[in-house]
Amino acid sequence: RYADIMKVELDHGTYSSASELGGIQIADQPKGQELPNFIRMDPPRHTAQRKTVAPIVAPSNLANMEALIRQRTAGVLDGLPRNQPFDWVDRVSTELTAMMLATLFDFPQADRRKLTHWSDVAIANVADKDAVVHSEAERLTELRQMAEIMAALWKERAARPPTFDLISMMAHSEATQNMPLNEFIGTFGLLIVGGNDTTRNSMTGGLIAVQENPAELDKVRADARLLDNLVSETIRWQTPVIHMRRTATRDTELSGRRIARGDKVVMWYVSGNRDESGIDEPDRFVIGRPRPRQHLAFGAGVHRCVGDRLAEMQLKILWEEILKRDLALEIVGPPVRLYSNFIRGIRSLPVVIQA
Repeated sequence: RYADIMKVELDHGTYSSASELGGIQIADQPKGQELPNFIRMDPPRHTAQRKTVAPIVAPSNLANMEALIRQRTAGVLDGLPRNQPFDWVDRVSTELTAMMLATLFDFPQADRRKLTHWSDVAIANVADKDAVVHSEAERLTELRQMAEIMAALWKERAARPPTFDLISMMAHSEATQNMPLNEFIGTFGLLIVGGNDTTRNSMTGGLIAVQENPAELDKVRADARLLDNLVSETIRWQTPVIHMRRTATRDTELSGRRIARGDKVVMWYVSGNRDESGIDEPDRFVIGRPRPRQHLAFGAGVHRCVGDRLAEMQLKILWEEILKRDLALEIVGPPVRLYSNFIRGIRSLPVVIQA
């Protein structure tokens, strides 16, 4: 329920995210292969590392990036085929988020799809026959290859004066500059997944939502002031991160239920965002809610998504550019969904733009 999730989120002293206690997913991290990062830490270590990367998504920097995001979005939309099917996930959602991720890291744009691949590796369920990796050992091998490439860029940035990109920020910060290898891998994995999966899946989930609820998009066509509302409702509706897990640090009680020290406590965001006691008419996709940002898809408290405003801006610009062109988008087949209880992902979605 909405209130229970909020209570757990806001009490990080009782409900720990620490990697050494198992981490943030239902299943513990494999023993001996733990990959700590600041989302799998509690304050004060969490706070110091988060502060290192937060400036890149501060409002002042988002304003600097807006024109670039708009230019890229326009270019992607104008380059889509007309009157023939294409994969929206590949051509739009993945492409836009990969370009943005490469910018945040100052990673070579020509190699940006490597970032997408590593994101897929990091969140893959190895039991899925269609996953990009099929064992924890294979996952770790791929992520070590990612770390080698990132370490080369890190060494180069550390030798130069600081610049405004994530690698340079971490290389020059006392909180992150001496991370052991497993933490280095875990931190880059977190930043890649956080900057990629949530936004790309909301870009696709939003298109599905408005196709299923065309009258709601008509509201936005009639009143552009509702664009922010559309974005927030899309993120609530999609809920791209399905759950987060905590571990109880002491015996406690939650809504009348006893919780013992060491128990896993799982917050089902996908459920909290459909809880009628926290959100009015939660099973309807509604543009024009009075408090649209009061959803749980970004989490809450000290672990609230650090890049929430960047994700919202990318989604808003995408819809502004779609509506500006009056694109006649039509979904022409069912989405292929990701096999996961952690990321509510969409692998592909066939779409046609009628010329």
